[in-house]
Amino acid sequence: MRLLLVHPSALMYSEIFLRLEPLGLERVAGAAREAGHEVRVVDLQVLSVRRLRDEVRSFRPEALGISLNYLANIPEAIRLAERVKEELPDCFVFLGGHSVSFVAQEVIEQAKGAVDAVVRGEGEPAVAPLLEAVRDGGVEGVPGVVTASGRGPAPLMLHSIDEPLPARDLMRSRRRYFIGELDPCASIEFTRGCPWDCSFCSAWTFYGRSYRKASPEAAADDLAAIREPNVFIVDDVAFIRPEHGDAIAAEVERRRIRKQYYLETRSDVLLRHPEVFERWARLGLRYMFLGMEAIDAEGLDLYRKRVSPDENLKALETARRMGIRVAINLIVDPAWDEERFRVVREFATAVPEIVHFTVMTPYPGTEIWHTESRRLTTRDYRLFDIQHAVVPTTLPLDRFYEELVRTQAVINRKHLGLRTAFGAARVLARNLAHGQTNFARMLWKFNQVYNPRRQLADHARPVRHELPLPQRLDVGDRRQLYIHTRGATQGAPARRLPD
Repeated sequence: MRLLLVHPSALMYSEIFLRLEPLGLERVAGAAREAGHEVRVVDLQVLSVRRLRDEVRSFRPEALGISLNYLANIPEAIRLAERVKEELPDCFVFLGGHSVSFVAQEVIEQAKGAVDAVVRGEGEPAVAPLLEAVRDGGVEGVPGVVTASGRGPAPLMLHSIDEPLPARDLMRSRRRYFIGELDPCASIEFTRGCPWDCSFCSAWTFYGRSYRKASPEAAADDLAAIREPNVFIVDDVAFIRPEHGDAIAAEVERRRIRKQYYLETRSDVLLRHPEVFERWARLGLRYMFLGMEAIDAEGLDLYRKRVSPDENLKALETARRMGIRVAINLIVDPAWDEERFRVVREFATAVPEIVHFTVMTPYPGTEIWHTESRRLTTRDYRLFDIQHAVVPTTLPLDRFYEELVRTQAVINRKHLGLRTAFGAARVLARNLAHGQTNFARMLWKFNQVYNPRRQLADHARPVRHELPLPQRLDVGDRRQLYIHTRGATQGAPARRLPD
């Protein structure tokens, strides 16, 4: 079959800080191609809607899949599905991805026939059976598939993440992918899943707290095939198992692979296994993202981080000694007042690390979606992008956004803009000499994107599709939140870490 896969356009923060290649979509493309299908990919982060329209008209796909890892893209995906159906009424249109897995039935209803199915759970084991069923009939029986007729069997989960290989060759404009000064930057996956259970996160509920590791040989093979000089390791928490990180490092050393790396991990993991991170620093690890989330014990307990403020500070010191630059994330609670914003600004300016802010957002799939007592002030999917307030704010909403942007601007002046441009002149010159402008554009784009008037105005846009209301659950049995469950795997059961 002719399959066209689509990634929606970039979200607000992706306009500045990063634009990552759609690795999950590339892996689904690889699985479909291995099954004998003709596959093309259009990434609207880097290509225009006009390009998608032209592709639909020239390729005339028999099936079209849209990746929805972010709730905020759901209205766009439904609109795209409607346009495709107008052009090709017989094309089978399906959605898949992390976020849509938690609201599959509701999105089917909202699309009113423009979407034929939603695939819950991992896409790699589902795409080939789905396309076979589209050809032969009976898609309702495909594991993980939801249609207007209801929900089919439980989704399957890959036993081994060594395969399928991502179809990176299908991506156009690869030079547009970057993260910070790592420009251009590819992405790679060493592990999948997270054994922790932070209340604001849906990674563990999606994967059922399972944790899988690529074999060191497969990881190194994939890494060696990447053309870009920079690589973002997309693992939810890098190097949880030190022996696995060491084994991949040994393969990288043996093959003399030379890259610069960016990864995400936890403070306690870094402190328990600093030798692994030191080894990777020698291999080219330059940046690390630490989700600190809060600067005090009360906030850390609220989000169930199971890390203390002292551990976070020690982790920052450890990374500094290794020469690794750290980006910190802090969660802004809409309940903050001016004093709380002031305290956080003081912290952000006192540490040398880059500080990012995300707004506390109850998402379907997270525990706080079911337990958060504050009522939603909006159900506009587009505002669920961790940059807008969707529960009541202590400050008037316009003042909340003014304080938020003011706080972000302090960080911008510290890490972006002219001062950084002079400090990063060598990096800028090297990137520009190779035709890479993403990092340069980032340095001066902050005020165009982060604007309190713009964020406030977003709340006044007409709303066509609304997020379903949260269902209050007693989450004593957290398995109720899972998309993937033990036993529903493709091959042998995936490994589960103890609760």
